Amino acid sequence: MLISQALRIQTQDIVTIVGGGGKTTLMFRLAEELAGSGRHVVTTMTTRIFASQMQRAPAFLVLHDEQTLLAQLPQALDTYGHVLVAGNIQVEIDKVAGIPSALAERIAALPGVDALIIEADGSRRLPFKAPAAHEPVVPPSTTILIPVVGIDVLGQALDAGHVHRPQIVAELAGATLGQPVTPEIVAAVIAHPAGGAKDLPPGARLVPFLNKVESEETLNAARTLARLLLAYEPVDSVIIGAAEAADPVSEVWSRIGAVVLAAGGASRYGELKQLLPWGDVPLVAHVTRQALACPDVTRVAVTLGAGADGVHAALTGAALTGADVLQAPVPDWEAGQSRSVRAGLDALRRDSAPLGGVLFLLADQPGVSTALLAALIRRHRETLAPIVAPRYQGQRGNPVLFDRATFAEFARLEGDIGARPILQAYAGQIAWLDWPTAEIIEDIDTPADYAHHSAGRAARPGHPAGADQEHGLSDRSEERDG
Repeated sequence: MLISQALRIQTQDIVTIVGGGGKTTLMFRLAEELAGSGRHVVTTMTTRIFASQMQRAPAFLVLHDEQTLLAQLPQALDTYGHVLVAGNIQVEIDKVAGIPSALAERIAALPGVDALIIEADGSRRLPFKAPAAHEPVVPPSTTILIPVVGIDVLGQALDAGHVHRPQIVAELAGATLGQPVTPEIVAAVIAHPAGGAKDLPPGARLVPFLNKVESEETLNAARTLARLLLAYEPVDSVIIGAAEAADPVSEVWSRIGAVVLAAGGASRYGELKQLLPWGDVPLVAHVTRQALACPDVTRVAVTLGAGADGVHAALTGAALTGADVLQAPVPDWEAGQSRSVRAGLDALRRDSAPLGGVLFLLADQPGVSTALLAALIRRHRETLAPIVAPRYQGQRGNPVLFDRATFAEFARLEGDIGARPILQAYAGQIAWLDWPTAEIIEDIDTPADYAHHSAGRAARPGHPAGADQEHGLSDRSEERDG
């Protein structure tokens, strides 16, 4: 994946990069990607960089007079696509000074500038740092703030040989000088309002970049760190990769919510399927448990429509209450499946930190396993596809994961069609997860289905509820009748 895709770059974004472990490399790599796609990109800094690094840009302008620079920049962008804007060149120390933050914002406002990328502090080429009182210099119009850390700092001593300003790092993380740098220390500093999130403008996205991930060992370490970072509310998402690699992004981690669709009336079945017994709990509680048991699911919303009191009692009786399980009432559930889909998504978005995607589970699909949910989320991390869906021998099933790029379209859903229009709109962009067993396309539509599934489950004694389920993907993309 490209860095620009991982960051979800939009026209006129202002990207500010801080931290250590490869800021300048990241800045120029991102600029190359954007210019290569036809966008006009300006790189600059509010700190100093080495003069030799200027050669990584196809053209540069040096600030002597602001009015002249602003007049020259549009033509330079038309010619080169990517232009570096620098302050005075300090030849004696091989450094180039940065520009004032206010000038950076005026550059970003020029009609011909599609993106502005700023390096906003220094780290003495060390992989990890905490900012001093005078830094970073983050323009207030920044839309994406990227704290960078080199994953190679993990396990190193928290000292000046490995960390820039180790005393401040220790203070922010509650650590001791000289101890090994742990993922917990790095996460605490990156997400701290006096650390990597320092001067984060309101509305800007905080997207840490875990750099130098070049092996299975460092990938696993980065995954541990990503999970810790997402526990901090200011963090929007986490990029894992190596800015100098041919494929610079391995995975993008974000919060994934889950909606259990349980509002339907089950008119064809004859009674509420979501309240049928399944092990020691009703079916809706079992499916909710499965979602909660996946460590990569942040929060679960359960829609309540037909039999709302019974569904509420089922969740309460199974101790599925509290901050991790939201109950989303659907008073107009009879108006169609779209109401349930929208209510579940809205509940998650109101009560959660920023979400990267949402899984929609059917309350009549007991075979959904935590392994399946984790695999769908992993596929999303690798692709950032608008939709991730499972299939068996070409047949699509459930659950389906919808990326946040599709969220705005849920508000337009109407009638008894669930999310089908969104699936159709993105049909050519679905990232498929091929599942190996036929059971994943089965669900409960009739009493015979329920008897069959119950008998199959009973035939496997000794398995805790849900632990033996590796199936549960139906051909439906949304709730039909509960």
